[in-house]
Amino acid sequence: MEGTLVSTLVDPFNRKINYLRISVTDHCNYHCLYCRDKEHRTYTARNEVLSFEEITRIVQLFSELGISKVRLTGGEPLLRKDITKLVSSLNKIKGINDIPLSTNGHLLAPSAEKLKKSGINRVNISIDSLDAETFKKVTRGGDIVKVIRGIDAAIKAGIGPIKINMVVMKGINDKEIEPMIDFAFNRNIDVRFIETMPIGIAGIDVVDNCFSEEEILKRIHKHLPNQLTTIRPHHTDGPAKSFLIKNSKSRVGTISAVSNNFCASCNRIRLTAKGRLILCLGHKDSISLRDLIRSEMSDDEIKELIINAINKKPERHEFNKEIYNIDNAQMVEIGG
Repeated sequence: MEGTLVSTLVDPFNRKINYLRISVTDHCNYHCLYCRDKEHRTYTARNEVLSFEEITRIVQLFSELGISKVRLTGGEPLLRKDITKLVSSLNKIKGINDIPLSTNGHLLAPSAEKLKKSGINRVNISIDSLDAETFKKVTRGGDIVKVIRGIDAAIKAGIGPIKINMVVMKGINDKEIEPMIDFAFNRNIDVRFIETMPIGIAGIDVVDNCFSEEEILKRIHKHLPNQLTTIRPHHTDGPAKSFLIKNSKSRVGTISAVSNNFCASCNRIRLTAKGRLILCLGHKDSISLRDLIRSEMSDDEIKELIINAINKKPERHEFNKEIYNIDNAQMVEIGG
């Protein structure tokens, strides 16, 4: 089999797959409204979770199949002890040239410099409100002061670009679109406003609070009249529609998985903390890479099974037709 495998992953719809999102833990110190239901608790045995060595081996295999970008997510990835050791290992893999991190920012302040030195080149930070009480409500106990300290520490450490992501929910935090733009502008960082997605019990519970991309864009343009320039998507933008703010380094954007989906350009797959390879957020289909790498299978045999899995990647999610197709999932377990 050696020498017969492809060096590029292409799905049945001719989409090149070059982006792997890895959840390093399904534990989180926050309990956000749209991510996990109120009663959900994570009980995961250590041997159920991929070790750093297993993650590194999997990324090595994917790099040989054309993956060049690896994002570390969770749960909250900074809860994983010694995560900088993993970053350093991934940074040595040939072909991997982009290792960003997604975090809630709570633990970022004491970690920012070490993350930068280990190879984290960019960071996305979830922050759904600047108001302490609203933030505490959305996160069910979060501390906005610590998150802002984390953002400022990342800026000081030279990590960039820094993007803050705000999930906009009608009647909960939709009045904070303008303050969040100003917050980002004043720090020369980017901000993206995101529609809620009907994933799991928690996601379905906030469906009625969905604030559409159209509504978000109206508010953005009203707040920044004649100050926005539409820019061509950068490879780091993912599915966001982005605008450059005049006289600033900041960009503002929207991500609309539901009202204006970006499935046609999907280039990503996800690996859960327990080693399941998720082909699409809107479908249950997955394969266990953990079981494969803990077996006696060779690297080439595993790569062949990965290729076979990619050949089953669906064309699109069905959020607009059927929101209960993955209703047992918790976003915190899938990986943000």
